[in-house]
Amino acid sequence: MTSQDELLKTYELIKQERQADLFQYQQKVLQKSITQKKKEGICWYPVKLDRTYIGTGERLVVELQRTNNFEQRHLFSSGKAVSLFSNAQNSPQRDHVNAVINFVRDNNMVLTLNVDDLPDWIEDGSLGVDVMFDEISYREMEFAMKTVLKAESGRIADLREILLGYQKANFNEIAVSSHELNSSKLEAQNSKLNDSQQRALEKVLSANDVGIIHGPPGTGKTTTLVEGIIRTVENEKQVLVCAPSNAAIDLLVEKLSERGLNVLRIGHPARVTEQSLSKTLDSRIASHEYYKDLRGMRRKMEELKTLALKFKRKFGHEEREQRKMMMNEVKTLKADADVLEFYITNNLIDKSDVIASTLVGSSHYVLRGRKFKSVFIDEAAQSLEPACWIPLLKAERVIFAGDHQQLPPTIKSFEAAKAGLAETLMEKCIKRQPTTASMLQTQYRMHEAIMRFSSDYFYDGALIADESVKSRLLKEEETPISFIDTAGCGYNEEQDPETLSRLNKEEAELVIRQIEKLIRDVGEEQWLSEKITLGIITPYSAQVEYLARLVESSEELEHLKHLVTINTVDAFQGQERDVIAISLVRSNDKGEVGFLGDIRRTNVALTRARKKLIVVGDSATLGSHKFYLEWLDYVQKGDFYKSAFELTDNG
Repeated sequence: MTSQDELLKTYELIKQERQADLFQYQQKVLQKSITQKKKEGICWYPVKLDRTYIGTGERLVVELQRTNNFEQRHLFSSGKAVSLFSNAQNSPQRDHVNAVINFVRDNNMVLTLNVDDLPDWIEDGSLGVDVMFDEISYREMEFAMKTVLKAESGRIADLREILLGYQKANFNEIAVSSHELNSSKLEAQNSKLNDSQQRALEKVLSANDVGIIHGPPGTGKTTTLVEGIIRTVENEKQVLVCAPSNAAIDLLVEKLSERGLNVLRIGHPARVTEQSLSKTLDSRIASHEYYKDLRGMRRKMEELKTLALKFKRKFGHEEREQRKMMMNEVKTLKADADVLEFYITNNLIDKSDVIASTLVGSSHYVLRGRKFKSVFIDEAAQSLEPACWIPLLKAERVIFAGDHQQLPPTIKSFEAAKAGLAETLMEKCIKRQPTTASMLQTQYRMHEAIMRFSSDYFYDGALIADESVKSRLLKEEETPISFIDTAGCGYNEEQDPETLSRLNKEEAELVIRQIEKLIRDVGEEQWLSEKITLGIITPYSAQVEYLARLVESSEELEHLKHLVTINTVDAFQGQERDVIAISLVRSNDKGEVGFLGDIRRTNVALTRARKKLIVVGDSATLGSHKFYLEWLDYVQKGDFYKSAFELTDNG
């Protein structure tokens, strides 16, 4: 098989994924009534228009309020593409405009509209908001794949062969001393890297084609990546930095800005965190020295357009000529405004140390034709291969950062994932060119016992707990891990008939009782004064909802709710808490583990806790899987095992 054969297969898989995604969208949105969509949390209707105003980058913003179904859970979140529609009876057909969500809180939603003028029907009432299908991402991924496929020569053809393992990656000889590292002229704080971080930095600086920072949980991947970017900027003046999600890229924007780099964030302002908003292109254009001139031109254009449109066709020859003259002036002004905006944009890009965007966002028209010596891709183990090729078209070399033993990319088509789409470009590179990767080994998050199982199973036992966390416990004599086995208790899982998600009510109640007991043991006063954080993780959304209801009604947790987060594994990637409680849910006679079979997800869950990890599950069901069999062996050897039968009713 050649690299092109392999790429062609990936190209077909992304097309398959697009079809699966579109089909699911059609089933969910297009073929259902408003009542059904509201029930599933993919439509708000009716909504009341509170106000409209001009936001960042002269964009139209609308604030909406949901007027019923207040308790209904929904799938809307910041950055999602949506459709604002009117269902007013006097409309011959349903009017709609595309928009992006700025934020959603309780029953309020703020949208940035993707149009220049407010639609006439916005005042007619009967407004609603639907989720939308993300067509643009697929279009950009497919375009990038075709470009890479067709490349006969040049740098992109070389990178194709190297990244897929058909040619060897090259490195320069380099050594970075601690003295050099800490005398870096962009050093805003005295950041001393440990030995494995320093080796990874050397990999970044010496790679001619590709380098990989492999960062297991808690090992300081972001710290190392930021250092690598800073040193590369010193050598190359400017770099492109990407990540698959807005949240991941905004975190990097924040870290790099703190270190004194001039970062320009490319992307829709509605998809950017508040901290990164001032770094966006729209915001920077608005504060540019020539922006006043640009705004003046646009204002004059609007005034002339308004005047010109007052002349109707039935007016005489003179009026028509007057109208024509005005419209010509509008065209001239528009051309001048476009030239000035082009100058301002390029001036801002040229002055920036770092251009930051999502993977798909790197195809933005303002970056068209631009080349970078280096592109850094964070969370590369969660990035679809076709998405990685988008920024790679602009680069001579790539630095990946991530951990392929944690969450994989989200894929809608089970068949496409199984056929190879779930394997990322970073993962292929690590397997086929192991010398390109450097693994970070010292972790600064977890007690050694919490770390050990994950280290042995996923990282060849190579992780080392730093002295600062190695023996850190929630309180003296408290064990770092508790595994509570529900086997034989009759705590059987059930399936939500509507969402098909699974839940296990008795197990959830046991989890909450264990948390309440821990709070009593530590003492509420101490818990509050030390601000001890608690995360409750479960693989199933139905169990998340049930656990949330139990927390809401718990007296012991009443004053601690601000310190508690309940969510699925995916939402906890990259996060940590003092205490983590995991409800594994699965308990059945067939020994089916379902979702839990993706052990990388479980690895994420098991490595979020700093001081205390509580896991509740059914060993009879879990024992059918090799990974969980080894986990059970680990907790028994460490004396962390308890049967639910041993526990009294009050915990």
